[in-house]
This record gives sequence, structure tokens and C-alpha cells, in this order.
Amino acid sequence: MKLVVENLSKSFDQKQVLKDLNFSFEKGKIYGLLGRNGAGKTTFFNCLNEDLPIDSGSFYLEEKKEKHPILAEDIGYVLSTPNVPEFLTAREFLKFFCEIHQDRISNEKTIDDYFDFMKIDPEDRDKLLKDYSHGMKNKVQMLVNIIARPTILLLDEPLTSFDVVVAEEMKEMLREIKKDHIIIFSTHIMELALDLCDEIVILNKGVLEEIDKKDLDNKKWKDKIIQALKETDHA
Repeated sequence: MKLVVENLSKSFDQKQVLKDLNFSFEKGKIYGLLGRNGAGKTTFFNCLNEDLPIDSGSFYLEEKKEKHPILAEDIGYVLSTPNVPEFLTAREFLKFFCEIHQDRISNEKTIDDYFDFMKIDPEDRDKLLKDYSHGMKNKVQMLVNIIARPTILLLDEPLTSFDVVVAEEMKEMLREIKKDHIIIFSTHIMELALDLCDEIVILNKGVLEEIDKKDLDNKKWKDKIIQALKETDHA
């Protein structure tokens, strides 16, 4: 299965942010979406999630050459600023989420199994979410998106709020689940993308450009990415 984007465009007033984007994202891979600040990475995600209307183009899921429209349940979107109900405890929120999405959750585990998977300590599970740190809220947000097993997982700068140990845990978790998802990981930190992602895609001058690693060692690949990002700066 793959996510196919065809001729997708989006403008704000006179500024065209996305220009006829064409790309295919395959299931089982983590794609690193790199771009300078303001390049349009979040705009691209918001278009895929239909939080923003597109000006033209289309996107759909394709499996065995059959096209399928993308439904709300097909997409999980982890925002850079976590959005969780702070008046609930983490356990209450997880229980509520599982109950309202029970028709979408296969192989349902216990609430504590989910907490264990995301490495949320027992002493934190019954705390109000308002008392969670930014990074802990981000963990909970990522957990509920994973539980629902969406086909497409959009991650907008998800690891920047974690300390070194937790960030490594989250990277290992993403490697573990990637076989079941199309994962697009937006970041402006190149080293993070190189460490985690199977493919690197640059949002360059409003279009998507894959940076092919074929026949390149890590240094030459890195240099090629930096050059593409510099070209973005002159757009």
C-alpha cells in the first residue's frame, strides 16, 4: 500500500507554499521530511489531514493498483504542540479513547499494557495531564494515535521535546511499528532524520524532492541534503 500525492498545490494570498507536489510514500518505511523553517512542512501535513483545503491536486491510498479515498480513520497526526484533555488523568483519557474507538482497535490490550509500551511510569499514569511535562503530553498524544493503528502516521517534530533517553526509546518504538504504517516524520534536524528514517525527502521551493542515497556514503549523502536545503534558502 502507498500514499500517492498528485499535483497538490496550496497558496496563502499571493504566496504559493506547495507547488504541484507529486510523490508516493510506501507502507513499511519512515520518510524524513526535511525543510527549512517555514518551508511548508506543517502546511503539507494539514492538507493531508484536511485541516486545510487544497487549491488543486489530489491524494489517495493505492493498493494493488486500486485507488481508495483517505478516510479520517486512515490518518494519525501527532502535532508538535501536544493537544490532550488536561482535565483528565492519563488513565482516564486512554480509557475514554479506547472506548470510543473500540471498533477500530484490533488486538486490544489493557490500559497498563499500553502505558508499558510507551514507557510511561506507573506513578505517572493517574496524574492529571495538566501536570505532565510537554514531553510527557507528547508521549500520550503519540500513544493514542498508535493505538488506533492508522494507515498513515504524520509526525510533526515529535521528538524535539524529549530528553536523549526518551528520544531513543521513541525512535526504537517507531522502527518497531513502521511495518504497519506509512510514516512521514517532519523535522528540521538532519541528524535525527538520518538516524531514524529510511528515505529522506526535501520540501524544496514548494516541491518534494527525494534525496537518493544510492552509491553515496553517509558524508556524501549528508552533503547532498545540505546543498538541497541551501537551495531552499535561496528560493
